[in-house]
Amino acid sequence: MIKILKIALACFLIASATAACVHHRELISFPADQIVFTSPEQLSNATTLHAQPDDLLRITVFSFNLEAAAPFNIEPVQSQGNNQMMMQQLNNAQGNYPLELFNGYFVDQEGFINFPVLGRLKVGGLTIAQIEKLIAEGTQPYLKDAVVNARFLNFKITILGEVNNPGIIRVSNQRINMLEAIGNVGDFTPYANRTNVLLIREENGQRTYQRFNFQTDEIFRSPYFYLKQNDVLYVEPIRAKVATVQDPFARGVTYGTAFISIITLAIALFR
Repeated sequence: MIKILKIALACFLIASATAACVHHRELISFPADQIVFTSPEQLSNATTLHAQPDDLLRITVFSFNLEAAAPFNIEPVQSQGNNQMMMQQLNNAQGNYPLELFNGYFVDQEGFINFPVLGRLKVGGLTIAQIEKLIAEGTQPYLKDAVVNARFLNFKITILGEVNNPGIIRVSNQRINMLEAIGNVGDFTPYANRTNVLLIREENGQRTYQRFNFQTDEIFRSPYFYLKQNDVLYVEPIRAKVATVQDPFARGVTYGTAFISIITLAIALFR
């Protein structure tokens, strides 16, 4: 009888340890047996960002004639008393908020911005280079040497779930891929399900969902590998995480029931 109890106890301890165990393979992204390392591949999925509704653009016009270029540039927010008061209220309510966001041009739902002197300009669907060319051409009657610089102010990615520092990351350049985004939030946690990462994208009035397996090389060829503004990545937990955060009482009842069942079965078999 004592031998049977020892066997049952050993089975119980093994089952308990295995239930909350994170296997080594689950911690690996891009395992060697799933990725073929060959000659360099041509990048065929690199994306170019296009302006779309609700984007915020920073546009600056430069010229040797500063007075002639001044009407084409938004007055710095630091010199406007009312805006400073509004900024202070936002800082108190929401913490540190980028000043530059108040110096940008919002793209409306029809794809237009209101630009000084030139009026309403259609920028929806244009790249940064095309926007710069459009404005430079519009200033030619007023400026002979205009240089236009444009960029996105609200290029941000949200990453949620099983990463070490979930939250919003702001992108200063015009391109970021999924690996860079995950790296910006401290990589996956040990409980991340690398085989089922969800990407949520809103573009052209539509919301799309795509899932990716970081334990294969499929993402490198995906047209979604390079992220766009306002994309959301969600990394779900593996089953072991659920076991560790489960209510202790419920977990105790589960293990206790399993233990009693094992003992009962053992007694029945060896009686």
